[in-house]
Amino acid sequence: MRILFTGGAGKAGRHVVPYLIDQGHQVLNVDLTPLDHDGVDNRIADLTDAGQVFDVMQNYANLSELEPGGGAPVFDAVVHFAAVPRILIRPDNETFRNNTLSTYNVIDAAVRNRIPKVIFASSETTYCVCFADGARKPDYLPIDEDHPTVPEDSYAMSKVCCEAMARSFQARSGADIYGLRINNVIEPHEYKTLFPDFIANPGHRERNIFAYIDARDLGQMVECCLRTDGLGYQVFNVANAEHSVDLSTQDLVDRFYADVPVTRDMGRDETFYSIEKAGAMVGFEPAYRWRELVDLPGA
Repeated sequence: MRILFTGGAGKAGRHVVPYLIDQGHQVLNVDLTPLDHDGVDNRIADLTDAGQVFDVMQNYANLSELEPGGGAPVFDAVVHFAAVPRILIRPDNETFRNNTLSTYNVIDAAVRNRIPKVIFASSETTYCVCFADGARKPDYLPIDEDHPTVPEDSYAMSKVCCEAMARSFQARSGADIYGLRINNVIEPHEYKTLFPDFIANPGHRERNIFAYIDARDLGQMVECCLRTDGLGYQVFNVANAEHSVDLSTQDLVDRFYADVPVTRDMGRDETFYSIEKAGAMVGFEPAYRWRELVDLPGA
C-alpha cells in the first residue's frame, strides 16, 4: 500500500514506520522532523495548516513517481500519529489546538480525496486515569472500549474530541476510520532502562493502568488495521497481553483496586487494559513479553 504516515519521527512512529516498510508498504512520513530510515520518504509540513495538508495529500511522494507521467498517485491509507504527545510540554490550550486541528485537517483531506482507510492515534488517557489530579480508579476492570471517557486534562480532552470528529467524518464519507487507544509505548531499549523500576516500584505504573505496548507490536496493530476492511468507525485498545510489573493480576487487584468491580475472571498476568476487541476484530496478537526481555531479580 502507498501510505501517508504523520508523526513518523516520534517515539512510536520511528518504530511503526520501519515495521510497515518491512511489510512491503511505501511510506511517506509527514512531520516537522524527518525520519532517517532507509526507504522512507519525508515531507516537512505543519499539519495545523489545512493548505499544507491538502498539498501533501495530493502530491508525489518522491521524484520516481514523476516517471509514469500520469500525475500523483492516490494514497491507499493514512496513518495519523502526529501530536503533542502529552501534557506539560506546551501550554494546555496549544496542546488542545494542535492535536484537534491537525487531526481535523488530516481526516478532512483524506476523506475529500476519497482515501478509503484512516487510522489515527488516540490514547489510554481518554479513560481519565493517566493525568488525573490525584488518584483516580477505573470504573471497572478490565477496562474495555465501553469504559467512560470524560477526562479533565487538555491532552486527553483533545483525543476524545478527535474520536468524535473521526466518527462524524466516517458517517459522512463511509470510509474505514479506526482509532487506536494506545497505551504507554515502550521502545526495545527501554526494557533494560525502565523495567527494573517497574519491578521494584509497581505503584509507579498505576497511572498507566499497569499496562504497556511494545512499539513493534504497535506496528503489528497498524498492519492488522490496514488489512482489515469494512469495519466503518471503530476504536481499539492497544496494549500487550500482560501487565508490566512482577506481581500477579490478583495481587494488583488486592493492593490497588480492592473496591473496583472486576467483571470477569482474569489470567495470572493478564493486562487490565483489555485488548479482546482488537484480537477479535482485526486479529491483533502481541508478540513481545517483557518477562522474556528483562532479567528478573533472583532468576
